[in-house]
Amino acid sequence: MPVAAQVMRHASACPGRIAVSGPGGDLSYAELAARAARAARGLAGEGIGPGALVAVAQADPVALLVAVLAADLAGVTPLLCDHAWSEERRAQVMAAVPVAARFDVPLPEADGPPVRHRPAPHDLTWACFSSGSTGRPRAVVRTRDSWTGSFGHLDEMTGIGPGDVVLIPGPLVSSLYGFAAVHALAAGATAVVPGRWSPGELAQQLRRATVVHVVPHRLPAVLDALEAAHDAAGGPLRTAVVGGAALDAAARTRAAAAGVRVLSYYGATELSFVAADADGAGLRPFPGVEIDVRVPPGQVLGEVWVRSPWLCEGYLAGATGPLRQDDGGWMTVGDLAEPHRPGEVLRLRGRGDGAIQTGGATVVPEDVEEVLRKVPGVDDVVVVGTPHPYLGAVVTAVVEGAVQWAVQGAVEGEGLVRAALEAAARAELDPAQRPRRWYAAQSLPRTSTGKPARGLIAARLAAGDDPGLRRLA
Repeated sequence: MPVAAQVMRHASACPGRIAVSGPGGDLSYAELAARAARAARGLAGEGIGPGALVAVAQADPVALLVAVLAADLAGVTPLLCDHAWSEERRAQVMAAVPVAARFDVPLPEADGPPVRHRPAPHDLTWACFSSGSTGRPRAVVRTRDSWTGSFGHLDEMTGIGPGDVVLIPGPLVSSLYGFAAVHALAAGATAVVPGRWSPGELAQQLRRATVVHVVPHRLPAVLDALEAAHDAAGGPLRTAVVGGAALDAAARTRAAAAGVRVLSYYGATELSFVAADADGAGLRPFPGVEIDVRVPPGQVLGEVWVRSPWLCEGYLAGATGPLRQDDGGWMTVGDLAEPHRPGEVLRLRGRGDGAIQTGGATVVPEDVEEVLRKVPGVDDVVVVGTPHPYLGAVVTAVVEGAVQWAVQGAVEGEGLVRAALEAAARAELDPAQRPRRWYAAQSLPRTSTGKPARGLIAARLAAGDDPGLRRLA
């Protein structure tokens, strides 16, 4: 967490100001700084020092923040892991990304002199997993400057400062929510970190929040809660920062009617900020970002390449993934857009590698397919995204071979097929990766090389009139 120095300054200047509010209560900046300092000494007592990579997976979001602040003080790189992973998944991830230590409970704390580490802009201060890393763990690592350097620009665009209460209603292992917490602490604001999305608690949380960070499909629920609250005592919310998939124009209009300004942005775990839309006029490059849409000859869409100070350092342990870099320092994760010129709005058109944007997550189809192919009776499987009005797309699986498991046309047999597939998905996939729609095919359409024709399958599902694809009950 590249904000320890800022937290210490806030603790000195305004020790009683609430820094974080979590499920277990509040911590002032003085209390947060003191716990982080003691935890940094605890790391040193364990022999963990500068340059080490440490996995942290505390269920309590406040304990997680303390751990990563302590890591920053000690010069250690924290790797944020999901506390809900099964032991099998944890073992798989740790084998792929070796770490010096792993902490699933609050870090040990020790008294004594402060841990001294001279921070540098290029220190590796944050690592987390990109969405959809089952089967191919891809941990993205970034430097201190790649996040802190963008803080001033976001301050200017959002107006977030010491007087704000920032609601971050999601898991901090997500780069979107993790960044929101980092930025709030750097700004001296109060970060409200429930650790998960909880519709039943949203109205209560919004009674004090002046800013909320959400993914697009959560904004309507925020607005619903606000409208209900206005019938009672109202609320102070003035800004919604929305990152991830495309934002519905109607949601922005609703927000304006409720007195909430929306800043939406496009980015990726690997790229951080790429473009932002502060007024509904469209996405334009985030400050410091150069955008190059490279359109191959004869094509109408091109890949979005980005060059900026906010890019990550790559994947840990030599993992492969959608991130590519050229010799000029440009990076891409395979997103597609219409041709773009400086000064124009960026018009995104999905992913060229078939990756599925569902809510605020990016799901790599091959990772889901790898899990489902292990289910007995599955000959092959193709995973695509199908349109959804709020999520942008939902993960959809088309299974070859499943038809033979059940009596043709028998709903009971189809139910058993789907139950087996869903059990495998629950056991090995993160929630965003699990298919929400299931289809069976006697034979998948294939390309001339014998590979499943992913694009054709997606088109047939969108058309909804292919008799060869049957929805599993």
